[in-house]
Amino acid sequence: MPDQSNDTLTLYFQEQGLDLAHEVDEQLQRVAPDSPNRALYREMLLTVLRMAHDDFDRWNAKITLQAIRELEKTFRTLEQFKGQRKVTVFGSARTPVEHPLYALAREMGAVLAKSDMMVITGGGAGIMAAAHEGAGLAHSLGFNITLPFEQRANPTINGTANVLSFHFFFTRKLFFTKEADALVMCPGGFGTLDEVLEVLTLMQTGKTPLVPVVLLDVPGGRFWQSALDFIHDQLEANQYILPNDLKLMRLVHSAEEALDEINQFYSNFHSSRWLNKTFVIRMKRPISVQALKEIQHSFADICLSDGYHQQEYCHFEHDDPKLNHLTCLGFAFSGRNQGRLRELVDFINQPQNWAAADNVAAPAQRVPVAD
Repeated sequence: MPDQSNDTLTLYFQEQGLDLAHEVDEQLQRVAPDSPNRALYREMLLTVLRMAHDDFDRWNAKITLQAIRELEKTFRTLEQFKGQRKVTVFGSARTPVEHPLYALAREMGAVLAKSDMMVITGGGAGIMAAAHEGAGLAHSLGFNITLPFEQRANPTINGTANVLSFHFFFTRKLFFTKEADALVMCPGGFGTLDEVLEVLTLMQTGKTPLVPVVLLDVPGGRFWQSALDFIHDQLEANQYILPNDLKLMRLVHSAEEALDEINQFYSNFHSSRWLNKTFVIRMKRPISVQALKEIQHSFADICLSDGYHQQEYCHFEHDDPKLNHLTCLGFAFSGRNQGRLRELVDFINQPQNWAAADNVAAPAQRVPVAD
């Protein structure tokens, strides 16, 4: 996705004898004079103007309008919850209240809320209702879908500002993953399997950041274990996936185990991002000299060149200054084995690899950034 104007649209309008770019810039100066994102808004507006100029199809215009409105409304609503960790919980809407899975999902919601994490679900019945019931309204968000037939949100969130309604499935799916610091997958039907496979595909291809994916089942349950057996026997054995792709998910059998898996993932790891061609893992604590040496050797297979470099997270343009206290592990990530990346995250999360005050790896040069 371009983060700077490449003037392609400007040239397009110039070829049509229209100088709209200057007029768009003037309007943006009026409404967002101090925004660092003006180049992005400029491209958005010029894109819409090109659609209007071409005017191919009314249905195309209606889809674009609905999607933009839906995105803008959701961005605005979720701004109030920014900075709070959120966990998306998937599972069957048909799970009855008396089923052990319902009780497990309710307990899952309760332990997440106790840890001050918000619970995101599709807002419906079954597993979704159970997770929200356990979390309570203050820690619940429902991403509901409008359908031709009546569909109400579950009692915990129904009629509240914690329910967001979506017209399109694709925008709803976007926010299930965009807002999730972790995903907990309970047994379910086609919809649940669709979400699980889509999340794993997005992570496997690097199209969404790495977060914990927890498969939750009752003790002795075979739902996810059978799925993992199939993946191992058919997908991995036939080389349809890499062996390390299985590291992208973890099977647990209690709410406490699920919470431990999430907390462990964030024990030192904070977040990750690309800075130009450098992949950066942001950490709460620096790793030791010995740990960095071990990474150079053990994880050389996913580093294209120049090794791994640890450095302070200095203030870059457009970055959040609240993250300046973090330490970065930067490297030229190949991007082709996200399972190995998960193994690297697990490595930096081990307390024995954290640095004491006198055992911090020497800082490298600052990574250049152009946002």
